[in-house]
Parts: sequence; C-alpha cells; structure tokens
Amino acid sequence: MKKLFGTNGVRGVFSEDFSLDFVNDLVMSLAAYFQKGKILVGYDGRHSSPIVAKIVSSALNYSGLDCYMADLVPTPCLEYATKKLGYDGGLMITASHNPPQYNGIKPVASDGVEISREDEQKIERIFDEKNWNNTDIFGKTFEETNVISTYIDGIISLIEKNMIREKKFKVCLDLGNGVQSVTAKNLCEKLGCDVNTINEIIDGDFPGRGSEPTPQNLGELSKLVIDTNSDFGIAFDGDGDRSIFCDENGKILTGDSSALLLCDYLLKQYPNSQVVTCLNSGNTIEKIVEKSNSRVVRTKVGSVEVSRRMVNDDALVGYEENGGFMFGKHNCVRDGAMTLALMLDLLCKTKSSLSENIINLPPSYTTKTKLECSLEQSRVVISELLNEFPDSDTSDGIKINVDENNWVMIRPSGTEPVIRIYGESNSQQNLDSLISNFVEKTKSFLS
Repeated sequence: MKKLFGTNGVRGVFSEDFSLDFVNDLVMSLAAYFQKGKILVGYDGRHSSPIVAKIVSSALNYSGLDCYMADLVPTPCLEYATKKLGYDGGLMITASHNPPQYNGIKPVASDGVEISREDEQKIERIFDEKNWNNTDIFGKTFEETNVISTYIDGIISLIEKNMIREKKFKVCLDLGNGVQSVTAKNLCEKLGCDVNTINEIIDGDFPGRGSEPTPQNLGELSKLVIDTNSDFGIAFDGDGDRSIFCDENGKILTGDSSALLLCDYLLKQYPNSQVVTCLNSGNTIEKIVEKSNSRVVRTKVGSVEVSRRMVNDDALVGYEENGGFMFGKHNCVRDGAMTLALMLDLLCKTKSSLSENIINLPPSYTTKTKLECSLEQSRVVISELLNEFPDSDTSDGIKINVDENNWVMIRPSGTEPVIRIYGESNSQQNLDSLISNFVEKTKSFLS
C-alpha cells in the first residue's frame, strides 16, 4: 500500500506531491472511509488552503456526502466542533508547523479526535485500490457558522471564569500569523484579560517568525512580555494546536516544563488519574504523578498515538514535549487555546507568578534539535547507533539510556525530511554536553 499518513495527517508540497489530483483521490478515499453523513471542513491560513478546500468540498459531494464549511479555524476548534455539533467526521486542511509551501489534511472522527493508526491504514488501502463510493445521489455544501463560538464557550465552561476576570491578567499573544488569531484573542478578552498581540495578521507565508514556535524565534514575544509588564506570554503554531509559554521575566519555557506544571495542577484536582505522554518526554512526570496516586502511560511519538490512548483509557491529560497539551475533560487533542485557559486558571488559584510555580516543580532539563536528513539516511543513523548501543529501545527510532540520569532519543520526523534528537539530563551543563556529543555522532554517520 502507498504510505500516505505521517506522524500527523497527510502532508506534502502543494502542486508537487500534494497536487490537486492527489487531493481529489485522497478525499474520495476519505469519503469512502466515512461512507455517509455530514463532514465538517476547516482550513488554516496557507495560501493554498482555500483552493484545497474547493477540491475537498467537491470530492465529498461527488461521493454523496454533505460538506459543511467552517472556513478559517484552528485545528482544535474544528475537532471540538465536530464532536459537539454532532458531525459524522471532520477534515482539517493544514500542514501545521511545516513551511509555507506545504499543505495537508487531518481527518477527524465523529468523537472529535484524529482517526486511529488502524483507520489510517484502511484509508491507505482504499486509496490504493480506488475503492470509492459509487452513488448517483450527490451531496451538498453548506456553511457552518457556530464553530468558533461553540469552541470558545466549551473552553470557558471548564475554568473559573469569574475568578480569572477579577484578576485582570495581562497576556501577550504571539499568534504566529496563524489561525489562533480568530480565537485566542477573543477568548482572552472574554476572560477580562488585557491583551497585547504580535504576528496577529493571518498570512500563509508566516512572515513574523515562521510557523513553528521555538526558543530561538520567540525573542520578540519575550521582549513584549517584559516591556508590557505582562503576567505571561504564549506563542502558537500555524494551526493553533500547540503552544509555548514565556514567563513574566521573559524566559521561554520548554513544552515539557509547561506540561509538567499543568499536570501537577490538574492532578491535585483529579487524583487517581492517568497521564499519557510520548517516549521523548522527560522523566520528571513520573515523580509528579506519585503525589496524586496517578500513573503515566508512554506511547510512540505523535499526537494520534497520545490522543487515541487517552480516549481508550479515559485519561485526564496527555501531552507532547513540543507544546501539544491535551485536557481530556475538553477533548483528547492538542489544543493551544484550552492550554492558555488552563494556565490562566492555574495562576488565578495559586496566586503565584508563572516563574514561581515552575520553581516549585522537580528540576527538569530537556532539549531537542534536528538535522536535515532523508528517511533512508535516518535508517542508517539508527542502525549505526544500535550497533554501538545494542540494549536501546527501538520501538520508535532509538532511545538510548546512557545512565540513570541521561538519555537520548533519535528518530526520523514523520512530517518533514529531518532527523530529530531529544535528550534529558540532570543539569543544563550535562545536557548540553550530551546533545552535542550525539549531534556530532549523527553528523558523522550522515557524512
């Protein structure tokens, strides 16, 4: 079978491997998977997204399915509305954090969560065999205007909105020229926040700082937080499902750090719960869950792996180290705006600053980097590392436990031609040395 799905949906370079013909065939296959019903469709701010949306709508209608257009919305907004408004499925047109020339499609099941790996294989089989719907009754396309309001109302229903309004928080939003622009500022204003924004205009070229928030490109957010004396800042990726925080002192937090803080906060409210996270997340979470008689389950890397395990186990929380945080009471998917609301809830109840809350956690030193690398080259790297470290975990790339305090994980990206290197140590100095060592090893194998 042709491999269509990566770590998160189907992606490619628009007009090349993600051509209009390919999109048509993919959506015909998705329609055959859904079989019938009404499908909610949304898209991000990429220049190609409105064009792709027309193909999606036409292919769904030709297959006998009704299409309801939500237009420009964040991925978690579309996912939540799919569930809450009773759709049979959803299709989000996005390439998430990939560069501007990319686009893609994320299929969403009727429960508002990305479809499982098993269902991805079913779709790939349908695509391979062109086993599409055969019908004389065509579907129709309609507008769905309640998606954003439904999403924001759903978030607000899960937090202490009156307490937050009384605090009158000052918040800085780096919207990354992405689609959280249509929801995050609105959410903050409804919660009585004083809001400052940068990169607010939706632009598929992502001219502000690129589509992926990283510590290296969030200097403007850090400065804005300090200059405006704000309580914190938050940056979103292109489709709004991931978020990276900046504390009141302008320090950019890792996705692991903010996730650990929110896990600690939520587990105090909901003890005896389950947290789901990936193999490349730090080990500090195991110390945190002990205090609430809770447990951690590890999965392969990918939001689909985490989300579907959360659904299966009725887990309270899931997260990835990249800033993807999932709150099961809302929806078992990464959600940047829900994460923002949870942080406001935490700060109004703990009555401490973000930096003070972080200091109270067990220390965590994690990092990641990446190198350009083809899939074939990455296999060579992993094979060479396995020769050197034969006792390593190879369930997802390779995870090498150097000793009880140090580990490194190296795996090919499922969304772009790079190899990712993750690590954890017991100090920043040791972490820097550890990662430097394995970056040089990887480069030597690539050369």
